Amino acid sequence: MAQTIVEADASGPILASAEGLSFWGGVDAATGMVIDAHHPLQGASLAGTVLLLPTSRGSCTGSGVLLELALSGNAPAALVFREAEDILTLGALIAGRMFGKPLAVLRLSAEEWDRLAGAEKAEIEGARLTAGDWALDLAPPPTAALDLSEGDRAMLNGKDGAAAQLALEVICTLAAGQGATRLTDVTRAHIDGCIYASPANLTFARRMADMGGRVRVPTTMNAISVDHSNWESQGVPPNFGRPAQKLADAYVEMGARPSFTCAPYLLPAPPALGEMIGWSESNAVIYANSVLGARTVKHPDFMDLFIALTGRAPLSGVYLDAGRIARRAVHVDLPAGHGDALWPLLGWLVGRAAPDRIPLITGLEQTRPSDDDLKALCAAFGTTSAAPMLHVAGVTPEAEGALDADADAVRIGAPDLAEGWRQFNDAPSEIDLIAFGSPHFSLPECHALNAALAGRKRADGTKVIATVGQQVLDAIRADGTLASLEASGVQVVPDICWCSISEPVFPPAARVLMTNSGKYAHYAPGLSGRAVRFGSLAECAETAITGIAPAKPPTWLTS
Repeated sequence: MAQTIVEADASGPILASAEGLSFWGGVDAATGMVIDAHHPLQGASLAGTVLLLPTSRGSCTGSGVLLELALSGNAPAALVFREAEDILTLGALIAGRMFGKPLAVLRLSAEEWDRLAGAEKAEIEGARLTAGDWALDLAPPPTAALDLSEGDRAMLNGKDGAAAQLALEVICTLAAGQGATRLTDVTRAHIDGCIYASPANLTFARRMADMGGRVRVPTTMNAISVDHSNWESQGVPPNFGRPAQKLADAYVEMGARPSFTCAPYLLPAPPALGEMIGWSESNAVIYANSVLGARTVKHPDFMDLFIALTGRAPLSGVYLDAGRIARRAVHVDLPAGHGDALWPLLGWLVGRAAPDRIPLITGLEQTRPSDDDLKALCAAFGTTSAAPMLHVAGVTPEAEGALDADADAVRIGAPDLAEGWRQFNDAPSEIDLIAFGSPHFSLPECHALNAALAGRKRADGTKVIATVGQQVLDAIRADGTLASLEASGVQVVPDICWCSISEPVFPPAARVLMTNSGKYAHYAPGLSGRAVRFGSLAECAETAITGIAPAKPPTWLTS
């Protein structure tokens, strides 16, 4: 039966897409326009529409973007999904509960969703959905008799303060929507909402800090939107730099560690196999589940803080064994002699092949991917799939026996990889900027870039920027790699990453950029407004020297 998830009356024209959408990197937070260059709705305005999507996808920051749209009056009037969805649902829940900006969220069956998608307009009033001469009764929001601990009940009664009370109330509301019957402890949290995606992020964080919010478990923080200590000297305008810094400081005030990295798995003592954690940030979640075998749902922004404040999360999804099963087999016909560009290309394509379910990738059993190869695979996968993890047969720790008996199968071969390369290289070959570090560069990647440059100086008209976590910056400073990279003309920047960088740190004059990141190749056209080319780390390094990108795909894609 059609289900109300978040209650609100709404009406507007139908805007529908059978492809999920990441609001972060895919929607302009200031206007509600779709800016994802790879999405069918590119150029459409979401404001005031009844927006139909199968589910969301991509970045956990989408909840913050939706909140900003709600506060500015540019949000959809309603969101209608046909599958479970948490990221935008939480944004809608916070908009109504904390800021008095209600936004309806519904979940329909596939048949009901398809019928509504063919209508011109829809109205939601109370428990009824009307579209033309068709009407549908809506079940009330789901409730659940959660098996709460004594500590949970005390927190809900205000024992640990107003912030923790609100946090657990929202967690319980989402738990009901997910069908959970109890909560689970988590050992650590990672905050994605510290990116200054919009003023709404600061408004939310400041309110939670003023309510006395304090984290209860060790909590790290994602990359932020400025180099925390150096943004003023970099020429960042105060009207952006100050609120971005204040946003980060609000989370530090609440007890989070100022790690400022989108790759928390690179920090010392990463999560262990089977460890229950509460992470946000799509690439980090997918890597933790897939490569480390830790367990975390892809928590939306705001939910990450709520989990950190309570140490509790709904016991659902990939926290459970049943939620980690692969429901699609993706077989890869591996091209001979492939390079490291295989992994981001493959992640992007596998996400398109499994946009709504966990895949098991086969055909890679004889490869020996590095941790950085898997980092690139997971990050690119998260741009095109809503799934919180993947399995790679013979590589990742839970792949054996992970495939559901009723799973279907698809194949990806060299022609698909070549087409992916083509879509990432529809730009002029003269390159103004090389972008490394999405997600943050690791220590081995810094060493590999230094070796590829081999002491050569970048071309005069081509900027080269690598973003890293502070712990990697400290390491390359200590071993001399930083000095060598800087002598080659590479600018190494901590704290920010390419999904949060802004001018003037992003060179304003740059018109065409090149990256070895599938994640950034996907998001950059919308986020930066620049044309994009893609290549391996070595190809990007050579382009840094010459200023000209390779005109053809690598030979392993064409032979």
